[in-house]
Amino acid sequence: MPKSFEKEFISFCENQDLEANINQINVIKKLEEYYKINFKSFLSKFFSKKPSQKGFYLYGDVGVGKTMILNFFFDLLDKKKLRKHFNEFMLNFHDFAHERKKNSEENIINSFVKDLKSKASLVYFDEFQVTNIVDAMILGKLFDQIFKEKIKIIVTSNTKISELYKDGLQRNQFMPFIKIMQEQSIEFELKIEDDYRKSNDKQQQRYFYPLNQETNFKINKFFRTITKNKKKSKISINVKGRDFKMENFYEGIVRIKFEELCDRNLGAEDYLEIIKNCKFLVIEQIPQFNDVNSNQQQRFITLLDVIYDKNISLAVTADLNLDKFTSSRLLEKPFKRTISRLYELTSKEYN
Repeated sequence: MPKSFEKEFISFCENQDLEANINQINVIKKLEEYYKINFKSFLSKFFSKKPSQKGFYLYGDVGVGKTMILNFFFDLLDKKKLRKHFNEFMLNFHDFAHERKKNSEENIINSFVKDLKSKASLVYFDEFQVTNIVDAMILGKLFDQIFKEKIKIIVTSNTKISELYKDGLQRNQFMPFIKIMQEQSIEFELKIEDDYRKSNDKQQQRYFYPLNQETNFKINKFFRTITKNKKKSKISINVKGRDFKMENFYEGIVRIKFEELCDRNLGAEDYLEIIKNCKFLVIEQIPQFNDVNSNQQQRFITLLDVIYDKNISLAVTADLNLDKFTSSRLLEKPFKRTISRLYELTSKEYN
């Protein structure tokens, strides 16, 4: 490990042509504190007066650099570690539980956590959020066992711990998880006024709007360019008995309508399987969102999280420009993250 996280981070920012913001440097100092509590020598821990907090929970608005900072920290650590999308992690748990229940095994949570410990002493969850009541009811016992096994957790989120799963069904059953996370985590807010994803000077070359004949012409021309000399085929994906067909598949480049992805009863498990087959995705006809189509909006948020986490390049057509997008009232906060990620995904270079 470096002697100074701060100096290493400033050097990292210079190499990436980024400005080292004072608020981000304050996070780095907190991470150094977290590192000393959890990863220093046994003798140092023995004489330390500070209680060991095994979680580091970084929250803040979209586009302030939370992921960049924890990626930097995660990459520096020479430890047995895992980075997991939270949806993927919970799907792994449910699959594990399903298999063990068939064998009438008890203490499934303990078995899952012991298996997790064999793979990692540190787990990183980027953009942590809870929207599923089934997950909400499990998380308290699951994370209690994770911390008992001395597995370290680092987390980014748009929401502070006390407001997770706010207004969710049967939230009282989620409160034990909140208490555990607050007791076991260093919680820190990263505040920056601007969304760095939007502040770069790159033109959005792959965000096409509005939905009209001219836009259709542009996306057709763009798609012909990126699929030149590539063979068209059709593929079918089956997820636990659910079939999903992709008709416009060109050696990993896929063109598909929003309604095919988000008007059907699909979730994170389906999107993870779909994305495994893609290296570039063109999503057409993204609508504006409101309280009437909030289910479709929630699926779109989940889909964009998976696309972002798997680093898939993206082009889209939509009704309005990104800064004019509307949202259902319930999903306004998580949708800010989706908009920010759309800025980034449709701007970054594609080779």
